[in-house]
Amino acid sequence: MENFTLPAEWAVQQAVQLTWPHAQTDWAPRLAQVQSVFAQIGAEISRRQELWVAVHDHDSHEHCLQALERAGATLDRCRLFRVPSNDSWVRDHGPILLKNDLGQRRILDFAFNAWGLKYRADLDNQVTRHLHGQGAYGNLPLATVGMVLEGGSIDCDGAGTLLTTSSCLLSPNRNPHWSREEITGQLCHLLGVERVFWLESGYLEGDDTDAHIDTLARFCSQDVIAYQSCDDPYDSHFAPLQQMAAELAGFPRADGSPYHLVPLPWPAARFDEEGNRLPLSYANFLIINGAVLLPTYEDPADALAISRLASVFPDRQIVPIPCLELARQHGSLHCVTMQIPA
Repeated sequence: MENFTLPAEWAVQQAVQLTWPHAQTDWAPRLAQVQSVFAQIGAEISRRQELWVAVHDHDSHEHCLQALERAGATLDRCRLFRVPSNDSWVRDHGPILLKNDLGQRRILDFAFNAWGLKYRADLDNQVTRHLHGQGAYGNLPLATVGMVLEGGSIDCDGAGTLLTTSSCLLSPNRNPHWSREEITGQLCHLLGVERVFWLESGYLEGDDTDAHIDTLARFCSQDVIAYQSCDDPYDSHFAPLQQMAAELAGFPRADGSPYHLVPLPWPAARFDEEGNRLPLSYANFLIINGAVLLPTYEDPADALAISRLASVFPDRQIVPIPCLELARQHGSLHCVTMQIPA
């Protein structure tokens, strides 16, 4: 890809992109509550960089502007674009931007099939192309890629190493015609990385993405990985997350030394009205310019999660965002955002 590579999330950003929840989405029963969470996320972003929002229609445009204003957003940094959508998980249907050493950028628009054909995705799969057509990305070149890939399924250190999970990328409803070796080759070729670490263990009950990496383990720098731990031996997650931690400990840095691993605390189990467990993860944080937006869950472990991330990101403000409303739809904060590198 002509020396283009996927930047780390902590690299300087131009913007963060959202897809606004609307009444034709699964958010409808609690739309006001979830729009308030989106507005809080958007307001924090707009205080530090640009905020780009895809809004479904005229009504969504008005609701979005009003919610952002109520949340105290810096409105002159907010850009709204009218684009129809099925849902709001822009981490997975949004653009993936690459950069080269000259500072040039290009956009990859991977195929999105709603986490292996689980839901309708015909509109979401066109959001990036619609935004590009409206000039949201200026004159950046866009390449449409036939490979099915969600942004939440990969995490990169910006120096050639990518982290992912086999349960997601090898699931039969994404790219069934490719082997692990062929998918590794595609990731290296398309994203400009040199190494792909595949996690075999780790999952969250209630997650319908087949174990996205951004709910489990995240690069915080080129030598630090924060991961979702579980210290309750009676919890169903204990063994798989312990095994995941052991796998992470076995991954070498480029120079052969081990990564510094930072365990994130385990929140107590929470359930929806039907008794389904919510997939709560502190690993689903978003790094932006000068801050880290951390999902919180009205749990005593919130404070420890804030402290752990503050030790990892001493030069960034840790901003807690209550995200139980997002968890009701099986995701969290990182899942509803996509950063645009500067």
